[in-house]
Amino acid sequence: MRIFGKGRHRPSASWRQATDRAFTLIGDGRYEDAGALLTRAADLEPWLSESWFNLALLHKFRHDWEQARAAGLRAVALLDREAGAPDWWNVGIAATALQDWPLARRAWQAYGLHVPGGPSVAGEPAGMDLGSAAVRLSPEGEAEVVWGRRLDPARMEVLSIPLPSSGRRWGEVVLHDGVPHGERTTAAGHAFPVFDEIELWAPSPVPTWVVLLEAATEEDRDALERLAAEAGYAAEDWSSSVRLLCRLCSESRMPSDEGEGEHLDPHDHSEPGHPGPLGHRTDGQLWVPERECGLAAPAALVRGLLDGWVADSPDSRGWRDLEEVC
Repeated sequence: MRIFGKGRHRPSASWRQATDRAFTLIGDGRYEDAGALLTRAADLEPWLSESWFNLALLHKFRHDWEQARAAGLRAVALLDREAGAPDWWNVGIAATALQDWPLARRAWQAYGLHVPGGPSVAGEPAGMDLGSAAVRLSPEGEAEVVWGRRLDPARMEVLSIPLPSSGRRWGEVVLHDGVPHGERTTAAGHAFPVFDEIELWAPSPVPTWVVLLEAATEEDRDALERLAAEAGYAAEDWSSSVRLLCRLCSESRMPSDEGEGEHLDPHDHSEPGHPGPLGHRTDGQLWVPERECGLAAPAALVRGLLDGWVADSPDSRGWRDLEEVC
C-alpha cells in the first residue's frame, strides 16, 4: 500500500499510546488534554489518514467546525480508497455546520451518496429523499427521542413536539451525528434509525405550550391534532406519546408506540401521574379523558385553536391551564 509514493507503515508504539490515551481523555470530557495528544500523534505520523481523522473527530466533539473541516480535508487527502470512508462523512458534517454547501455536496458524493443537482449547484443539498428518522435531543443530558424529517445526511427537521426539558421546539433543524444509536420500529415492521443530536442548526420561532385537555374519546383528541395540522402547526398528546426509558432501552431496537391498550410495556419506566402510557393508566379503564397535550403554535393563535376545538363538540371537550413552556 502506497500513499503519494511513500510506503505506508504501521503506526509506531508512541502513536498508538498517544491515541489510546487521547480517547480515554475524550471519554472523560478532557478535550484540551486529548487535543494535545492527538496533535502529537499527527506530528509523529503525518502521512497516516487516521491521525487527521482522529483530530477531526475531536474537533467535532468540541463543535469547532473550522478545525474539523481542516483536519477532515487532510484525512481524506490521504485516503487509500475511493468511496465510503467515514472521513468523508465527518467532512460533510463539518461543511454542513459551516454551510459550506459545495464541500458538503462533494463529501456526500465521495462517500457514495447520490446528491441531486450535481457538484455545480451552489445551494444546500435538496431532494435527497432520505425519509423519516428519529433524533435523540440533548444526548448527554435529559435525552429525548423525537421524530423528524431528514433534510440531508446531517440535518433533521423536528416534527414531534419536544418536552420543554430538551430546550428544543417543533420545526427546529438540528445537526446530527452519522452513526445511529438505536432504532424505532412500527407495527408494520419498518425500522427507523435514531441519530444523536450534535447541536441546534436553525431555531424555530414557534413556542411550545402545555395544556390539560378533557377529551371524552380518542376521536376528540385526534380532532385537535388535525385542527392544529390544518393551521400549519402541531398538537401532540404527550399522555400517550411519551415513554420514560432507561439509556439501555433508548439505544436499543424499540417499538415506536405502545398505545393505550392492556399490554404493559416492560421498557416504560414512567410512574402513575407522569407522562407515558403506563403513567396515565387507571384500573379497568383504557382511556383517561384528562390528557396532557403539547401544542406548537404562535401566541396569537393558540387560544383560538383550543376554543375552536371545544366549540365543535362542547359536551365532550374542554381545556385549562394553558402555559408556554419553551
